[in-house]
Amino acid sequence: MNTSGDRLKTLLLECNLSPSDFALQRKVTPQHVNNWFRRGVPLARLDEIADLLCVCSKWLRTGEGPKHPTPMPRLNAALRGPGPAPVEPSLLAAHSADDIQLPFYAMQSRQLSPIVNRYLRLPARALSAVGVDPGKALCLTMPSNNMSPLLPRGSPLAIDCSMTTIVEGELYAVLHNGRVRIHSLSQRRNGALRLHSHDSDEHPTETYTPAQRKAQKLSVLGWVFWWGHLRNNRPS
Repeated sequence: MNTSGDRLKTLLLECNLSPSDFALQRKVTPQHVNNWFRRGVPLARLDEIADLLCVCSKWLRTGEGPKHPTPMPRLNAALRGPGPAPVEPSLLAAHSADDIQLPFYAMQSRQLSPIVNRYLRLPARALSAVGVDPGKALCLTMPSNNMSPLLPRGSPLAIDCSMTTIVEGELYAVLHNGRVRIHSLSQRRNGALRLHSHDSDEHPTETYTPAQRKAQKLSVLGWVFWWGHLRNNRPS
């Protein structure tokens, strides 16, 4: 990495943030963020962005010195948004006898039904850290390409069915005319629900009024709190 723009791009990947999500957090356009990638982070915003991403501003600007302050803080709450602090990666790696097996479901005859003997194994402590009741959680596979490359088709997803309150920008599973769909959601003041896709060029935002939601049996199934996928190919 030779520039602060390169380091910013890598930091966003490490934090699982897309450039568009980061632009929304910073109240700038995605083009601004792309310009920072190419030209470097503006000096006037170095300290602000370094603080948000929990790195040293000197390292972000020059690549020299320690990357993180000591001790390393958690991801800044202003960037993380509302809700519990993110789960430490070690929690997901620490399998034990207390692991929870979340059942996988699939649509059958327009109804969600469990798949026999198919589960996702997650540590109980990890679910507890994000406030998920295992009895109200289930797993699905990503049904389409609308969230690529963030969520490729076929990726396993874990859903908290107890959380249907819409937090703008979060990912949710929705049921729509007997189909499962995965989108980030937002809601207008008139009650209209907006479905956003990561691949917005191929899958433009959709808006449904309360009357349309009722007619098309559109409801929020739950919050997507975990996902994972393999790379499609090895780097050459």
